[in-house]
Amino acid sequence: MPYPPAWHPIHGDAGTASAALTSPDGKFVGYMNLTPQQGHETLANWPTFRVDHNHDEGDRHIRRLAAATNLAFPAGRGSCVKDQYVTGSGAHYIELACIVTGRRTTAVIVGAAPPSQWPRVGGDIARAIVGVGV
Repeated sequence: MPYPPAWHPIHGDAGTASAALTSPDGKFVGYMNLTPQQGHETLANWPTFRVDHNHDEGDRHIRRLAAATNLAFPAGRGSCVKDQYVTGSGAHYIELACIVTGRRTTAVIVGAAPPSQWPRVGGDIARAIVGVGV
């Protein structure tokens, strides 16, 4: 999984890849995760699927900020949604989540950051997502 410079790999679920940028006190400044397709998510249903998935995971006050489908990626086609939400623990995030279908597989790549950090890391997250090869 590509991730921005200064970020470091972190432990995640089996079969996934994750990376983060943390502050000196250990708080997340940015987070990225790459996961193989695991359910019924598709390029066509992605904007709705992702918001519903976040809700099912306990996130609340979810607001879709932007969405696009059938985008060109270097490795294939993709769909993306940008949203913001509050986690069950009360943390606030802005997230860019994409599903990308390539020649070999379909994968979901997600990048998130607290709203105060999004202006700093959002562009890096977007560039890393575009660089994902599947």
